[in-house]
This record gives sequence, structure tokens and C-alpha cells, in this order.
Amino acid sequence: MELRQLRYFVTVVEEAGFTRAAARLHLAQPGLSAQIRQLERELGQPLLDRSGRTVRPTEVGEAVLPYARAALAAADGARRTAQEYTGLLRGRVAIGLVPGALGHPSDLAGLLARFHRTHPGVEVTLTEDLSDGMLSALRAGTLDLAVAGVADRTPPAGLAWEVFVDVPLVVAAVPEHPLVGGYREGEAVPVGALDGHRLIGTPRGTGTRTVLERLCAEAGFAPHVVFEAAAPDALARLAARGLGVAVLPGPNPRPGLRVLPLDSPRARGRVALVWRARGPLGPAARELLGRLRRELRAEG
Repeated sequence: MELRQLRYFVTVVEEAGFTRAAARLHLAQPGLSAQIRQLERELGQPLLDRSGRTVRPTEVGEAVLPYARAALAAADGARRTAQEYTGLLRGRVAIGLVPGALGHPSDLAGLLARFHRTHPGVEVTLTEDLSDGMLSALRAGTLDLAVAGVADRTPPAGLAWEVFVDVPLVVAAVPEHPLVGGYREGEAVPVGALDGHRLIGTPRGTGTRTVLERLCAEAGFAPHVVFEAAAPDALARLAARGLGVAVLPGPNPRPGLRVLPLDSPRARGRVALVWRARGPLGPAARELLGRLRRELRAEG
């Protein structure tokens, strides 16, 4: 039994006839018929019913068809994988990005564009999501790589990451706000001072929000978050309208806002490149991971 015979059989079934199948396969019809009969002799059963106006699979042919398709798919997969390893890099890489990541100075869009120019045969797909959702998708295998906000220095079981942004969390509010007005320029604000204030923060499931909730719980209160936005610039814009105190990654100044650090060594905003520590990662994903790690490390 040869793969080409299985391919001929599947094509005849899909085209419901030898004439159309032969044209699709660029073969002479007598040669195609001879190959199918040879396959039937080897299996000892007729695979096709030729008695009607259209060719249909017999009961045995229906039973064999899924195995024939699976064998062809496996052969095509083996061929693609071998091509990837020999430098003809192809495949698909699914990446998740935390909202706002494309605006980071590391220029992720530029990194991906350079990778695409080098490997045009690789299809790269991008989706934006919250960090918790992306970590779950990595474990499930629906994402290959992610740029996510993380609350800890070390990754959870099954994942690996490399942190390329690690900055202090700051509070930002209009200068007349009573919270920031009570502290000197550059003075650190205790976490407990946030209690009772309307806060502007990232949604639950983000690294920054997880850090904020942990710190507030340790100080004995729950943060009163009245506005949520995923991107730091959006948080700053809301605070600049006097809608509350934004908790966001710093320490860069924000126009129209007074920005002060939070008084805790654990008040950090971290963004990491994340991937599965175990399980298959295809050659295309490994190549892009290596490129991102090198370039993000250099930017950092």
C-alpha cells in the first residue's frame, strides 16, 4: 500500500468520479483506475461502487476512508516538520498580548515585523487578553507565547517566563487631590493611605491588579476600584479628569498629574514574555521565542 494510492482513493471519493479526480491529480484516467484496483486487490475488498452515474465508496470504503485521510494528514505533518527543521521555516505561532503592549518602547510590532520578513512562511496571530486568561491559554495550548503582566518574580508550575519590564507601582492624581496633596514631592505613599479613596486600576486578572489587591489585603482593607482600564495611559487619562487615584506602573511623569511611589518593595509592575515550560513547542514558535528573548533582553 502506497501513500499515493490512498491519496488517489480519497480524491476519487471527494470528486465522486474518476474523470474529475484524474484532472485534479493531473493523471490519465486509465492509470488512476489501475492504481485504485491495485489498492483494492491488496486490501482484498472493493472500496468504490462504480455501478451508478457517480462513484461512491462501498461500506468497506467508508470504513477505510478516515484511516486514509489520517495517514495522508500524518504524512503531510511529517513533511512540514522536516522542512521546518531544515530551514524552510513554516507553521503558525499564536501570541497573546496584554493590552497596551504594542505601545511599549521595546516596539513589539517592529520585532514581529522583522521576524515576518525573515520567515514569511510563518503565520503569526495576535490576540489581546488579560494576563490570567493568557496564562490559562498557554497551559491549554491555544497560545504559544504571551506578553503578560505578572504579579510574582517566579512563574507558576508548567510555565516559564522572562521579565523584561520591572518598575515600581505609583499613585497618580490631580495635584489638588487630598491623597497626593498630603505628601512631599517624591515621598512614598503608604498602602494603607489608599483606604477610603476612589481608585482607578486595571481589571481583575491583570498582574498590576493582583499586586494591588494583595498589598491592600495585607494592610487590612479591600481597594475601592471605581474605574477599570487595561492600558496604563487610559488609567492616567481617567485620573487627569479628577475621577480618582490611579494605581499604575511608573515612575515616568504624567502630564497634569502628581505622581508618587507606593511605599512597599512588593509594589512592582512587571511584564514578562511567557511560554510553556513543558509540552511541545514547534520550531516556528521556538525560533520566535528565541528572537523575542534576545531582543527584549537587549532593550531592557
